[in-house]
Amino acid sequence: MVLIAGPCVIESRDNVMRIAEGLKELADSCSRDFYFKASFDKANRTSLDSFRGPGIEEGLAILNEVKRSFGYKILTDIHLPEQAELASEVADVLQIPAFLCRQTDLLVAAASTPSIVNIKKGQFLAPQAMEHPVRKVLASRGYDAEVSREASEKYGVWLTERGSSFGYGNLVVDMRSLPIMSRFAPVIFDATHSVQMPAGGSATSGGDSSFVAPLARAAAAVGVDGFFFETHFDPSIALSDGPNMIKLHELETLVKQIEAIRAVTE
Repeated sequence: MVLIAGPCVIESRDNVMRIAEGLKELADSCSRDFYFKASFDKANRTSLDSFRGPGIEEGLAILNEVKRSFGYKILTDIHLPEQAELASEVADVLQIPAFLCRQTDLLVAAASTPSIVNIKKGQFLAPQAMEHPVRKVLASRGYDAEVSREASEKYGVWLTERGSSFGYGNLVVDMRSLPIMSRFAPVIFDATHSVQMPAGGSATSGGDSSFVAPLARAAAAVGVDGFFFETHFDPSIALSDGPNMIKLHELETLVKQIEAIRAVTE
């Protein structure tokens, strides 16, 4: 099982290292393929005044320190094609944000690196439509046959479900999307962004982390290849996505529940 966890954004070196240390027991489990996640820049914040992160150079230096100190594989997102090559020097997985999942130049740039490309499904797209971003990456990596899960596994492409827009300021998860997208690539379920409440006129997005566990357990029952959790030692002081984060000390219990469900359904 792929397990992706970490803070939304690099708030500071000390906070990142503290969270990385708190994830060590989970990461050391041989039953999980663990990736530490943090963003060096949150370029899609609602407000101009919102914290974005330290930027690519300082951010990658911090993520590289995490990699050296803990042996973690790294996942981070990119927003511009010119970020792909530099980010891939540290990141084992380059993540394409949901709002940018159709941006051809960004997908092609990510595909030109050796990193796995994790494409988050746009909140505005049907799951069937994710075949096309996958095709862009596969074609850029030299594969020109029919899009398939097997091809994506071979060429390093993942898809991530993070909820769909439901009116203004709300998301829902259609669990049918998980088996639909799995035809095209391994599927990760992003349980924390799925409970986000996008800003509907306010300067920040909200969320309801009480639904993270039920949705994660449901996704485990349907069947996915991995899970994505944004986590923090104190979500109430997190500088991005705090309302939908899960607390570090609660994550281990939830992962054990997920693994128990997977053991029954697989």
